[in-house]
Amino acid sequence: GLNIAAQVKAACDGDLNKVKRVVKLVGFVNSGHEFTDQPKIINGASDVMVEIFGEIGRHARSAVGVNTLPLGVTTEVEAIVEIE
Repeated sequence: GLNIAAQVKAACDGDLNKVKRVVKLVGFVNSGHEFTDQPKIINGASDVMVEIFGEIGRHARSAVGVNTLPLGVTTEVEAIVEIE
């Protein structure tokens, strides 16, 4: 979540007031076939968006379990953000 906020800030030339809304987050969680709590893992990123942006940070979301991610990372989160 914090990495997303940093990238959004860079895209807005440092002015987070240019964010109109966080549209959607898609989270991928590196997990075994028996693990089913992927949404709980991605909640952290969702919570950060709401903490930083308030009501405009509320968004649609998907959380998906995968058997591997690049470079051995545990999670990857993609964001769609509308900016001015």
